Amino acid sequence: MRVVFDTNIYVSAFVLPGSQADSAVLKVIEGADELLISKPILDELLGVLARKFSKNMDQLSRIAVFLSEVAELVRPRRTLEVLKDEADNRILECAIAGKADAIVTGDKAMLELQAYKDVRILTLKDYLG
Repeated sequence: MRVVFDTNIYVSAFVLPGSQADSAVLKVIEGADELLISKPILDELLGVLARKFSKNMDQLSRIAVFLSEVAELVRPRRTLEVLKDEADNRILECAIAGKADAIVTGDKAMLELQAYKDVRILTLKDYLG
């Protein structure tokens, strides 16, 4: 399955080792699914980790390199305006451009959609289920 993780999944995985989000990343590392990421998602993630969790440049660099090794970089060509939160729209753009099967998120507004085009929107629990 081709999946896009919302930024909140990455943040939980990198801030809370052993969490369910960490298990989701491990699932990708083990080859169960293909992870898709875009530069806007990576930029948002690194910004959040720096601002809210005081990650230094070395830590951020290691995370960026790690994600470049485990995820396929997608370059969305279309801008979507489906949800109020611009960052959520970047997740949808990545999923559509990368032909994802699912988005994994904890974001309530995104979960309310349940699906966008042919992309299912799943909770972390459902993804790991």
